[in-house]
Amino acid sequence: MPGNRQLRVRSGNEPRPAPAMEPEGRGAWAHSRAAFDRLEKLLRCSRWNIFGLRPVDYADGENMKSLLLLPEQNESSSTRHCSVTNTGQRRDGPLVLIGSGLSSEQQKMLSELAVILKAKKCAEFDSTVTHVIVPGDTVQSTLKCMLGILNGCWILKFEWVKACLQRKACEQEEKYEIPEGPQRSRLNKEQLLPKLFDGCYFYFGGAFKHHPKDNLVKLVTAAGGRVLSRKPKPDSDVTQTINTVAYHAKADSDQRFCTQYIIYEDLSNHRPERVRQGKVWMAPSSWFIDCVMSFELLPLDS
Repeated sequence: MPGNRQLRVRSGNEPRPAPAMEPEGRGAWAHSRAAFDRLEKLLRCSRWNIFGLRPVDYADGENMKSLLLLPEQNESSSTRHCSVTNTGQRRDGPLVLIGSGLSSEQQKMLSELAVILKAKKCAEFDSTVTHVIVPGDTVQSTLKCMLGILNGCWILKFEWVKACLQRKACEQEEKYEIPEGPQRSRLNKEQLLPKLFDGCYFYFGGAFKHHPKDNLVKLVTAAGGRVLSRKPKPDSDVTQTINTVAYHAKADSDQRFCTQYIIYEDLSNHRPERVRQGKVWMAPSSWFIDCVMSFELLPLDS
C-alpha cells in the first residue's frame, strides 16, 4: 500500500552524519572550551576593582555567584611538566633555555642539553625564554634571572641540567625549581593573574649605579608597570585622583591605594626629601629589587 511504502534514498544522496559537538583534536570547540575555562579561572582569582568590589559582587544569579565562589582547583604545574621525547617540544611550546651566572663549564653543559632536547639556547633574555638556569639553589639579582621571574619562567637549579643529561631526557622541573618568588610568579602566570606591578607607576630620580636605570626600566615594563618621565607631585589633584589600585598589594594595607613610587638609589650618599602622601610614596631601589625577587609588593617602612 502507498501508506506503507518506505522512502528510498538515491545512491550518492545518503544524508551525512551530524558533526560531533566536540571534535577530536584542537577544533573550534576545544579552543572555545579552553578559553571559557581560562576566563572562569581569571574571574574566580580576581580580587577587587577600584571600588573594592570583586567579580562575585557583580553576579546577577545565584548560579553565577556559586561558580565564582568555588574553591580554586590546584592546577599548578605539577600536572604541566616538561614532556620532551624525541621532538624537543613541550605541550605549551618549544623549550628555550638561558643560563644566569653560570661558569663556562656549566654553559657548555647547558649547550649540550639544548642539543639533546632539541631546544633553543639564548645568550640574551627575550619573551620566548621558558627556563632560566642558575648555578646554586637561591635566586639571583641578575637582569636575566629577574626578567625570568617577572615573565613567569621556570627558575631552576643547575642540578636539573645534570639530571637531564644523565637521563638524556627532560626531567620534571618541580623538584629543581627555586622556591618562593620564582614559583609564585610562575603560578601567577598560569592563573592568568595581573603582573607584579599592575596598576603601579615609577619615577626614577637621580643616578643609579648598583642596578643601572635602563635595567630598572626594563624590569618595570616586564612587571606590567609604567615609567613616569616627570616626578609626581603629591599635592596635585590630578595625581591623587588617579583611579587605579595596586593589585598585588596586601588587602589590609594602605599600600594598595599607593600607585606612584619615587625610586632613589639607597646605596648612594644622596637622600632626597622623604615623601609618603596619598598615592605617592618614596622607596629605595633595594626595596624595588626585593619586590621583584620575591614577587611580592613588599610593605614599606613608615
